[in-house]
Amino acid sequence: MSITRRDFVRKTALASLLVSAPRLTEGADRTTSSQGGMTIDRRSWVRRHNPLVDHFDPFSALSVGNGEFAFTVDVTGLQTFYGECLQRFPLCTASHWGWHTLPAPPGVDPSAFRFQEFSAHGRPVGYATDPSGQEVLFHWLRQNPHRLHLGRIGLKLVRADGAPAQSKDLRQVRQQLDLWTGMIESRFELDGVPIQLWTCCHPELDQVAVRIESQLLETGKLQVLFAFPYGSHEVSMADWNAPDRHVTKLRQLDEQSVRFERTVDQDRYVGTVSWLGPARLEAAGHHEYLLRASKNHLELVCCFSPEVSTEKLPEFSKTRDASAAKWSDFWTHGGAVDLSDSTDSRANELERRIVLSLYQTAIHCAGSLPSAETGLLFNSWYGKFHLEMHWWHSVHFATWGRFHLFERSLGIYRQILPGARDIARRQGYSGARWPKMIGPDGNDAPSPVGPLLIWQQPHPIYYAELCFRQRPLRETLETWREIVFDTAEFMASFAVFDRKKGCFVLGPPLKTVSENTDPRTTVNPTFELAYWRFGLRVAQAWRERLGLGRNARWDNVLSHLSPLPTQDGIYLMQEGMADTFTKFNWEHPALVGALGVQPGDGVEPETMRRTVRKVMEVWEWKRTWGWDFPMMAMAAARVSEPELAVRSLLMDNPKNRFLPNGHVYQRENLTAYLPGNGGLLSAIALMAAGWTDGPQEKAPGFPSNGWQVRCEGLHRWL
Repeated sequence: MSITRRDFVRKTALASLLVSAPRLTEGADRTTSSQGGMTIDRRSWVRRHNPLVDHFDPFSALSVGNGEFAFTVDVTGLQTFYGECLQRFPLCTASHWGWHTLPAPPGVDPSAFRFQEFSAHGRPVGYATDPSGQEVLFHWLRQNPHRLHLGRIGLKLVRADGAPAQSKDLRQVRQQLDLWTGMIESRFELDGVPIQLWTCCHPELDQVAVRIESQLLETGKLQVLFAFPYGSHEVSMADWNAPDRHVTKLRQLDEQSVRFERTVDQDRYVGTVSWLGPARLEAAGHHEYLLRASKNHLELVCCFSPEVSTEKLPEFSKTRDASAAKWSDFWTHGGAVDLSDSTDSRANELERRIVLSLYQTAIHCAGSLPSAETGLLFNSWYGKFHLEMHWWHSVHFATWGRFHLFERSLGIYRQILPGARDIARRQGYSGARWPKMIGPDGNDAPSPVGPLLIWQQPHPIYYAELCFRQRPLRETLETWREIVFDTAEFMASFAVFDRKKGCFVLGPPLKTVSENTDPRTTVNPTFELAYWRFGLRVAQAWRERLGLGRNARWDNVLSHLSPLPTQDGIYLMQEGMADTFTKFNWEHPALVGALGVQPGDGVEPETMRRTVRKVMEVWEWKRTWGWDFPMMAMAAARVSEPELAVRSLLMDNPKNRFLPNGHVYQRENLTAYLPGNGGLLSAIALMAAGWTDGPQEKAPGFPSNGWQVRCEGLHRWL
């Protein structure tokens, strides 16, 4: 494949970049309980929110996974009714190493890409934003590499009359995901005959394990289907209509195991299947195989990997036990927030969202690469990950006492640092300019918007500061030194001194967080100005911790940076945008993120309080995104508006709809959105545990009336 987990670790020098994390935080505030030392019954807290499904519903699809790999199933416990789910919630098998690259079209030369020039205060700067005259190359670069559906595992169900079963033929449906053990139990009947399945994932191997019990196994009316697609950049990750473009070789290893050797253009991987009991596997079509048992029960495991392994796979029972041990450890350690003693009618739903978000982000946002916005569910933006969204996917792990899950993906910055330096150099800046939308190769995808964004630039400094709070050691400072300094160098060189204004300005050109204004005229957006102050301030602190003198140029920019733009006592989205609250009051209300997401460098608290109230009142919330609601909640909590914080998190809005499986629905072609889950957890941690230099009262972001908040293992926010 394009990159293996082993190659990724080697290339990023992850072992030297990241030090193994202790269980308890060193050098950081840790909230053990907000209610007089009471202990949360973790098992009850988790299990009362186990998803329970009693009918076929694509939006109730459940996943098992381990952070590097995920397998998503329908009501049968496998990917049986794949076609019925395809348009609403595709059922995929995905990993961080499983990528596919389409061969370049004839005549396409990536080195011939033309950059669009923008004027940066009279200086031309090239951005990869314009497809004109190079449409084929533009879209090929944007769509490749893309994540690959590794293979479908489903049931072939045949009715008594010989017709293929459909979801409507199932009766007595009852499916439950036991969050405490990571096990999905699925029960249903076909033609009055019971069928029961158990599905789980190994915590270390990219392996699905299944046990099936039914009399239909013996009659052949229930068989297990394995099917393999060609790669696709589409949401489904799969092209089932190109059988001649890929190869599946079946190798019999012994009487109870086989290996599928897959070749998809230049990418290769294997799927190894083993089972217990009498059964045989036979080809059933192009890249399709059926496993038929001769008894009323069958146990099997299927392990996907980028390379062939000769090690024996752990059977179902060992995988089940390993999954249970992993998940019980996950829930026992780290943060917990129990709202069960609250009398507010909204408390149970908020707690459900918290618990399910912890589960989903542990599967989809805790791997060796930053998460895609749909995680390992299905493709969004071709399965690539957006570095400005890395914050929303993963920062919450640090505040929930699971720092080791946060730092797994941080090696990407060491890997792509040379490329980030190249971007800055090509554009005439110093330091490193971090890309926006990338795959494991680190190449910034062309886009009319992405290359012009800047709000991801201070992120690595934020992450470095979290690492230092976790381990305030010289080793941490040296680990992040280059990344922090190169980031600050770019930030300082990007700011331009405007002689008329007598201060440094940001832009043009740039795209703001909201992405809804002309980059040629955008100047001094509120969120970015505050974040620039934070980044340069912390970078100087980093130099001082290392015993170095302050950088005079950084200080000059920091002390002369434009103030956050205001009008009539409230903040504007950007300088000169007098119609912020009438014409541009849609998309991300990023101006409130300057205090909440950020600690508020350059922010006047009362001005922000008035701004928060105004945004809540007039914003077109149906035209926002899933992480805007927790961003609003974080700002409301910091300005002592706890009721607004809760209202924001639970706003009745199509973009804030938490599905039965805990995923956040956005629109028809984006039916899951992990930044909404990560954002919710970030907001809850801030509201429950507080923030540095914030009030010392318990749960400062929750209203006192109707809310009893018990929390353990949380850390104060920056």
